[in-house]
Amino acid sequence: MDKIIFFTLVVVCSITHVVRTVYEILKHKDKLKANKLTFVIVFINMMLLWMSWVALCSFDVYKIPPAGIVKLLGVLLIGTGIIVFLTGLFTIKTLESYDGDLITKGIYSKIRHPMYTGFILWLIGFPIFFGAVFSSVLSLIFIANILFWRMLEEKELNKRFPSYKDYKKTTIF
Repeated sequence: MDKIIFFTLVVVCSITHVVRTVYEILKHKDKLKANKLTFVIVFINMMLLWMSWVALCSFDVYKIPPAGIVKLLGVLLIGTGIIVFLTGLFTIKTLESYDGDLITKGIYSKIRHPMYTGFILWLIGFPIFFGAVFSSVLSLIFIANILFWRMLEEKELNKRFPSYKDYKKTTIF
């Protein structure tokens, strides 16, 4: 039964990644504009993505029980990811379609994409915490997907803000 739940969660998590990627591509090609409806859809999709990710890691059928220090590393990565994500979110005050000036203060003075950084830390932290081997491998695919989203966003930001190239030189990720 656990295998059925696990592989169902793999499918759900993968579909939510595909939905978000299609959305990012359509937005990048100006085929879709961010509005209240797209915000709700993206928000629900992302909540489903992250809930399915945590559940997937906990139901992973290929586990190696982690040592206490390894579990602690997972918790630290998860906690840091949450803090970085929320700091970015509360600084920019939106999950989607920010239309203000380039934000270069607060966490954005150090990290260009703190929300993506938080996501990546979660993708690494949860499999470590649960000792989830298959999820660890899957996280590499999902991290590549997030890097693709970031690449599309970087292209948009380069076009939108003339100062973005200089800003990139003073920040990471």
